Amino acid sequence: MIKYVDTQIVFSEIPEEITLAINISNCWFHCPKCHSAWLQQDIGKDLTLGTLDQLIQKHVAGITCVCFMGEGDFDQKYINARARFIKQHYPKLKVGLYTGRAVFPPGLDLIHFDYVKIGPYNEKRGPINKPTTNQRLYKVVNGYIADITYLFWKHKKLKT
Repeated sequence: MIKYVDTQIVFSEIPEEITLAINISNCWFHCPKCHSAWLQQDIGKDLTLGTLDQLIQKHVAGITCVCFMGEGDFDQKYINARARFIKQHYPKLKVGLYTGRAVFPPGLDLIHFDYVKIGPYNEKRGPINKPTTNQRLYKVVNGYIADITYLFWKHKKLKT
């Protein structure tokens, strides 16, 4: 079972994508200074396939990606089933997963994902938008992965 707390439309989690971020609870990593510490709690509602469909339908006209955020150590069959559902019912949408694991989750079926971010937050190394980060974002194409973390470093904020 997967529980989600809320959703947000975000522009910086996956470069060049407008992403429906689905915040998954019950993360057991408990990274010090985690920016999403509330996701460490066992809270929220079940993310059934029906609920997932409703969340996507509500935003489908304005998004290009769906990303599961805050994945703990739950059975990967649940996240694989939801990613597969998105690929089958919304083939134009990309699918991403953010996990605090230092390695790819065992049992994750990469064929259903376009992006996977791995790595616990490490305050000394900084967030993913710093070149010193330990976190990595991978683009997945036909089961092969390419590290695209550098895309976070290329975008500079404009002065207004």
